[in-house]
Amino acid sequence: MSKKIEVGVLGATGSVGQQFLRLLKDHPFFTVQEIAASERSAGKRYREVVNRISESDLPDGVADMIIQDAEGTCNSQVLFSGLDSSVAGEVEAQHAAAGHIIISNSKNHRWDQYVPLLIPEVNHDHLALIRQQPYGKGCIVTNPNCSTIGVVMALKPLYDAFGINALSITTLQAISGAGYPGLSASDIMDNVVPHIDGEEEKLESEPRKILGTVSELGIIPSDLKISAQVHRVPVSDGHTAAVQVAFADTPTPDEILEKWQQFTSRPQVLHLPSAPVRPITYFTGAAHPQPLLHRLTENGMGICTGRLRECPIFGYKFTVLSHNTIRGAAGGAILCAELMKEDGWI
Repeated sequence: MSKKIEVGVLGATGSVGQQFLRLLKDHPFFTVQEIAASERSAGKRYREVVNRISESDLPDGVADMIIQDAEGTCNSQVLFSGLDSSVAGEVEAQHAAAGHIIISNSKNHRWDQYVPLLIPEVNHDHLALIRQQPYGKGCIVTNPNCSTIGVVMALKPLYDAFGINALSITTLQAISGAGYPGLSASDIMDNVVPHIDGEEEKLESEPRKILGTVSELGIIPSDLKISAQVHRVPVSDGHTAAVQVAFADTPTPDEILEKWQQFTSRPQVLHLPSAPVRPITYFTGAAHPQPLLHRLTENGMGICTGRLRECPIFGYKFTVLSHNTIRGAAGGAILCAELMKEDGWI
């Protein structure tokens, strides 16, 4: 077995950082050698400062690691970033310029001209943009928004087969998507909040970049028309989306189900450790999929669809469910790193 690649986690004490550390435990490709967070946590042992958000034990060796300053020097080739967006942009660019490979869950660089907004099953060819980045041996690759990932995964095989002219997306997003400490109990209990800052704009723009094509000037976005509405709901994990689709070439329901069932891509061909065997699972129950029942499908890396039916306005409508902190955050970023390793970018 080849030697594991040493990695670091930036923003290690936050909710996404904790998920990175959990998912990297005993990883066949990577081993965590350093963790970093804000200056106020630097110099302390991880166990002394982390506000645990998971019932699982801290990974072996991590609890007693000394936290580094995220703005300081790092030694690992690969740095996973769960940094808050208030600091991520400058810090990630600094580390990339120093020669590190940054795989980020933060929003700051998603719209940089030559930064891939990567879903490995959907647009792995966008990694070619790395060659045009100004960071020398370093680079930045980003995850899309957590809701974007689930919706675009469900759309990808349909977009390729039938073309899509327009989308309407309504999300019901879990409280974990707000990070820690997130919303107060008085705001979310017995309530639905019909606004999440910046989320509608992301859902209306990110799919167009992800489904776009690579050019010398960056990505030429898809001309897909998208309307989005978002809501925060009292669910712990798992984002649900109600999707309405207007196809360019209208398929039959059986053709849609067939495309979902048959969909695989490069992560499955390469048998990447975090890749779901079946990227999209359709649930036939009249009230499925549900976060409580289905969010851990394929270890939280699978996309769940259900309730496919005709729509009198758009043509078709259906439900999409994805795990927002696994597939939509740390797990998705780790899958990006696995793909980059196997394709020679790491």
